[in-house]
Amino acid sequence: MAHTLAEKILLNHSDVGDLSPGDIVSIRVDLVLANDVSGPVAFTALEKMGAETVFDPARVVMVADHFMPAKDIRSAELQKRLREWSHEHGVHFFDQGRGGIEHAVLIEEGFILPGMVITGGDSHTCTYGALGAFGTGLGSTDIAGCLALGEFWQGVPGTILVEVSGTKGPFVSGKDIILAVLSQLGVAGGTDKVLEFVGPGAEALSIDDRRAVANMAVEAGAETGIFPADRITAEYLDGRTDRTWSALRSDPDATYARRLRIDLEALGPLVAKPPSPGDVAPVDDVVGRRIDQVYIGNCANGTITDLRQAAMVLRDQMVHPGTRAIIVPSSQRVYRQALEEGLLDVFIDAGAVVSTPTCGACFGGHMGILAPGESAVATTNRNFTGRMGSDRADVYLASAWVAAAAAVTGEITNPADVMGEGPT
Repeated sequence: MAHTLAEKILLNHSDVGDLSPGDIVSIRVDLVLANDVSGPVAFTALEKMGAETVFDPARVVMVADHFMPAKDIRSAELQKRLREWSHEHGVHFFDQGRGGIEHAVLIEEGFILPGMVITGGDSHTCTYGALGAFGTGLGSTDIAGCLALGEFWQGVPGTILVEVSGTKGPFVSGKDIILAVLSQLGVAGGTDKVLEFVGPGAEALSIDDRRAVANMAVEAGAETGIFPADRITAEYLDGRTDRTWSALRSDPDATYARRLRIDLEALGPLVAKPPSPGDVAPVDDVVGRRIDQVYIGNCANGTITDLRQAAMVLRDQMVHPGTRAIIVPSSQRVYRQALEEGLLDVFIDAGAVVSTPTCGACFGGHMGILAPGESAVATTNRNFTGRMGSDRADVYLASAWVAAAAAVTGEITNPADVMGEGPT
C-alpha cells in the first residue's frame, strides 16, 4: 500500500502491519518536550498515575521559556518546580541563559532528526516538521503518559499536499507562504490532516523559512506541517549531530486528501488581520493602519534570518516616535550570532528594545503586553482576541520585513516603500 511521508513515519513507530487515515494506533515517541507552563501540570498527572520514573531520561527535554525570566511569584514557582523535577529525573533541562525558546533550542541543538516522532506540551511542536520529523502538540495529561510509557495514541491524519513553485521575490519569506496557505484553508481546513510541502519552491527554502512555515500548520487546524528531508536538511544537521538518519518521502502513488498550489512568482508580502490567522490580505490592502508596537521574535520567527531582515530595514533608521519595537532572538545561540554580526547595535541605535530569548509577549505572558486600544504588528503565530494582552488590542501577523517597516513608519507599510525595490 502506498503511503504519505507522515504515514510512513507513524508506521515506523508502531507495531501494526499497515495503517491509513482514520486509524487509531499506539505510537512510540522519540522525544518528549515540556516547558514551564505545561511541565508542572504533566508532573502532577504523572504522580497521580503512580509513575515514579520516566521511560528514558535521555529522550526527555524540559525548557523554561514561557514566563522566562519569571514575572511574578507564581511563574517563579513553576520554574522552580520544572528545575527541581528535571534534576531529580536526570532529563535534559535548559534554564534561562542556557537555551531559549523550546522549539528553537531543540532544532538548533541537534535533538531533532528527520523521521522522528516528537510530542510536546505546546501546540507549536509542529515546527519540527521543518526537518522532516513528525512533531505534535499534546495536552499535559497525554504528555504525562508519554513521560511514563514512551508512547501515545494517535489518530492517523490524512495529508494535504502543498505544491510550492517558482522563486521568492523581494520581501517574501516563509511567513508569507504559510499565510498564503491559511488564506486558502482557513483556520480549520487542515483539521485531522498533515500539511506536506513539496515542489521546487519548497525545496529552495532555508531551514529558517521552513520553520516559519511548519510552525503555523497548527493554525490551519493541522496535526503538523512537514517538509521531506533533503540536501538543505543534511547541510543544516552537519555538525549538529552525529546520529544517523534517513530521508523518507511520500510514495509517488500516495493518496492525498487535497492538493494546494502556491506560486511564489505571484506572492507578495502578506498580513493576517485580527482576530484570526486565517484573515489574510496583501500588505498593500492594509497600509496606513497605525501601529503602537512591533514585536519581532517567537519560536519560528526569531531566527537569525528574521533578525538580519529586520536589521536591513532598521539600519540607519529610527523607530517611529509613536511606536515601540521589541526584538526577541529565539535562542541564546541566535542572540550570540546577532551580537557577533552587529545586528544588536543596529536595533539599539534605531531605538528598539532587545530582549532575552523568551515566549513572553507572544502568548500574552509578559515583556510586551498590549494596552486597550493599541495595535501591533508581530512575527508571532496567533492574533486571537486577547492573545498579546488586552482583548481590546489588535494584532497583525506578518514577516520580519513588514514588521520592521512598520517600526520605521509607525504604520503598516510595504517594506518596498522603506527599502526600495529589494534588499541588497
